[in-house]
Amino acid sequence: MKVLNVLVFPGGTEIGLEIRSALCQCKEVRLFSAGAAVSNHAPYVYARHFSVPDVADPHWVDRLNEIIISNHIDYIFPAHDEVLVALAENVDRVRAKMVSSPPETCLISRSKKDTYRILGEVLPVPEVYEHADQAKRYPVFLKPDRGQGSQGTSLIRDGEELEMALRRDRDRLILEYLPGKEYTIDCFSSRQGGLLFCGARERVRTRSGISMAGRPAQDGLFLDYARAIARRLRFHGAWFFQTKQDRNGAHKLLEFAPRIAGTMAFHRVQGVNFPLLSLCEQEGIPIEIRPNLLHIEMDRALVNRYRHSVSFSSVYVDLDDTLILNGKVNVDLIRFLYQCINEGKRLVLLTRHAARVQETLNAYRVEHLFDEVIHLDSTEPKAAHIRERDAIFIDDSFSERKKVSEEIGILTFDCSMIEMLLNERV
Repeated sequence: MKVLNVLVFPGGTEIGLEIRSALCQCKEVRLFSAGAAVSNHAPYVYARHFSVPDVADPHWVDRLNEIIISNHIDYIFPAHDEVLVALAENVDRVRAKMVSSPPETCLISRSKKDTYRILGEVLPVPEVYEHADQAKRYPVFLKPDRGQGSQGTSLIRDGEELEMALRRDRDRLILEYLPGKEYTIDCFSSRQGGLLFCGARERVRTRSGISMAGRPAQDGLFLDYARAIARRLRFHGAWFFQTKQDRNGAHKLLEFAPRIAGTMAFHRVQGVNFPLLSLCEQEGIPIEIRPNLLHIEMDRALVNRYRHSVSFSSVYVDLDDTLILNGKVNVDLIRFLYQCINEGKRLVLLTRHAARVQETLNAYRVEHLFDEVIHLDSTEPKAAHIRERDAIFIDDSFSERKKVSEEIGILTFDCSMIEMLLNERV
C-alpha cells in the first residue's frame, strides 16, 4: 500500500485516540488531526493538528477542505457520531474520502428510531412506547433519538417521574428497561468478502457510556446477529453493534455504528487492526484476518500526557537507583533516553558507582547508550562536570539535584518526573 495521508476528525475523542494508537506505527500511514478549537487531547499526541469549526458551523466544510488540499489528505476517519453524519451528508463537498460505510448506512445509525424500525424486522430490539401511558412495566429508560455515550439518558422508576422528565424534554424515546449484561460486537466487512470478522466483548464497566473494562464473550448468537445486520445494511470496513439482555436474558439490539469504537483495542492487540484494515478495504487491497487465539481481559484508565517549555541539548543521568533501580533497568527512563537519541540529544552518564562502570553497563546491556561516561570519586561534585547551560540533570538524590540546580541553574528531575518529558506526538 502506498503511503496515505490520513486525517482523524476529531482527533481528541476516545475514538480518535484509538485510531491514532492503531495507525501511529504503520509505515503506510502519515497521521493528521483536526477538531474544534476547544481544549482536547489531540495536540498532545498528534504533531500535525488543525482547528476546524464545529460541524454546526456553516463554514466547517470550507475550512476542512483547506486542510485537506494543503496537506494532500487522502482519507478522513470520522471519530465522533455527529461528524460521521456530517461527513455522510456532505460526501460530495468534502475533498477527501471518508473511511466508513455508505452514507445511507451512516445516517440510519444516527437515529435510534430508524435503527429499531429497520433492524427490528430481523432482530429483537427494545420495546418502544410512543406515549407515557403505554409503559407496561417500570422502570423504563429514556434516551434521545440522536445521542452518544450516556448523554441525555435516564432511568425512570414510576409514572410521575416519567411525566416530569417528559415535560423537560418531549423528544426522548421511552424504552423498555434492559437490566442484563451489555455487550459490544466488533465487526469487519469488505465489499469483496462480506462479513470477515465478528468478535464480542462483555462491557464489564462503563463510564459516561464508554467501555472501561471488557472480557471476551463467546456466543454463536452474536454471529447470527452480525450476519442479519450485514444482510440488511451495507458496510465497508469496521463497524460494531451493541446488545443488552432483557429480564429474561434475551439479547436486544441497542445500536450499531459504521465506525471505529474506542475499545476496539481489545481486538487490535490480538491482531485485528480495524483502522488499518479499513484503509486496506478502501484501497481495494485483498484482506485476510488471522487473530491470535488468546483469552485477554482489558481495563482502561486515564493516562497523563504533557506539553511543556523544556528545551535542552544534553542529558546528564545518574546510574545507581536511577538508570538501574532495584537491580533492574529503569525501562521508563530508557524509553526517554532513546527518545533523546532519536532527537539528536547528547547523553552523559554521571556516576559515583562503586564497581567498574563499564562492566555494570555491559551486564545490563546498555553499554553503548551514552556519548560519554564520567566516573567520579566519592568526593567529586557532579555539578563540576556539567558544562552545557541548556542541559538537564536526572538523579534520584534530592541533595544532588539541589546542588546542581543551585550551582548550574539547570532543570533537574527525579524518575517520577520523567513522564512529563515523554513525547508521543506522531
